[in-house]
Amino acid sequence: MTSPVMVVRLPRGPDGQSRGFDPTSPRYHALAPSSIQASNNCCSSNLREEQRSRSGLRERFLRSLIAMAGKPVDFTMYERVSVTAVFAASDIDILNFQVSHLQTPLGVQKEALLRCPDIIAYAFDL
Repeated sequence: MTSPVMVVRLPRGPDGQSRGFDPTSPRYHALAPSSIQASNNCCSSNLREEQRSRSGLRERFLRSLIAMAGKPVDFTMYERVSVTAVFAASDIDILNFQVSHLQTPLGVQKEALLRCPDIIAYAFDL
């Protein structure tokens, strides 16, 4: 039996036909790194190198999210709290993680959302 494959889709682009981000939207400017915006006056080779590095890091992070699906993950939260859960999904902005069987110091929650700003680190076994 084949296992299902998760599909990551980009939102609709500014023209409504393509996939991508609208550079005139407030959401785009809120998510865009300020260093890239500030470095427009620098030479283009530095900008290209920074963008290449950022895209590589972003791709590695997204691949780690795909690899975590359905696997037990250890989360280190603020206040030295460690929790374990089975990773299910992330929202499109990667602001929340959906997990199941969340084991906390207070007990086990069947389903939960973890806010990403509350997470310091996560680890999982391949």
